[in-house]
Amino acid sequence: MPESADHWAMAAAVGRMPNPSGYQEVTALEEELAAAFGVRRAVAVSSGTAAIVTALAACGVGVGDEVLVPAVTVVMTAAAVVAAGARPVFVDAGADGRGLDLTDLSAKTGPATKAVIAVHLAGRIDGIHDVAAYTRTTGLRLIEDACQAQGTTTRGRAAGTVGDIGCFSLKDGKIIACGEGGYLLTDDDALADRAAAYRTHWQSPAPGAPAGSRLGVNYRLAEPLAALTRHQLARFPDALALRRRQAAALHHAVDPTLGLEPVAPADGEVPNGYSALWRLTLPEPRAFAAHLASLGVPNSVGTHRLTAAHLHPACSGYATGDLPRARATVDTLLAVPFTEHNTEQAIEQWALTIRQEAAAWKS
Repeated sequence: MPESADHWAMAAAVGRMPNPSGYQEVTALEEELAAAFGVRRAVAVSSGTAAIVTALAACGVGVGDEVLVPAVTVVMTAAAVVAAGARPVFVDAGADGRGLDLTDLSAKTGPATKAVIAVHLAGRIDGIHDVAAYTRTTGLRLIEDACQAQGTTTRGRAAGTVGDIGCFSLKDGKIIACGEGGYLLTDDDALADRAAAYRTHWQSPAPGAPAGSRLGVNYRLAEPLAALTRHQLARFPDALALRRRQAAALHHAVDPTLGLEPVAPADGEVPNGYSALWRLTLPEPRAFAAHLASLGVPNSVGTHRLTAAHLHPACSGYATGDLPRARATVDTLLAVPFTEHNTEQAIEQWALTIRQEAAAWKS
């Protein structure tokens, strides 16, 4: 490992090991995350998926319960619901593919429904305030899967702080990252206490559940990874600014291109630049996205084979019919993500490839 600030941050944590009860770096990280995003509490966990499972457990969601999930999401969101013992119920996209269809959301809310998960793909938070109003009216918990939305704001509030609890990933490639990890944000002390107890085998107390009174799991974030995350968090403003510059540069170099319609932010939203985002109006848009990926332009559909979650083979047992807007939204999506290693020259080459291939596309 090179002699860097990252090295020394991790070396200090490693130097205190073995210390099975040590939690110094995680405790400091949680305080710093809460301060950075303007909430009362943060709870660090071992992955973004662990964050969602832990949030569901903190909200009392378990076996026999249903959770309303957007069909426009990665399959990992649905997997977390199943891991918590509940059943995902997929909801169609709203008008123009934005947010959740509130009519479909209402129709699928039933006696077994305990929570709604809103997913902020590509750093966008479309419709979150409407969904929050709905959950307040119905008494449902609102969990935000903000794993791709670190730093996005909506009406002055950070992604993951509009609902009851927000879930984030620290996987390599996220704007704040440590290789693998996650965290939750909330203003609800009871939710935070239950999340902290659940992620550590319920060895700490929570309201109505003394230490050791329930079963939990080991979703703790390792101390060296917490130390690395603290260092990354200190650099977060610069990293966020870089992502936004990268997204703006790619859009500037591509727009306007026939067949690609840039997706504007929702009213009051400031995206984090996680991805440059277009709707494809070209024929066979999924094939076009795959074609770009084969030419070195990474994108969610072509590279990662993103599909509407209700159409994913692993979710076939939970699908209850076609959700046409969700399917069309994902199939026409071109989301090109960035990392800090993408140079100006690489972005210029991506733009050239997108423009040339869109002009030549005949599929």
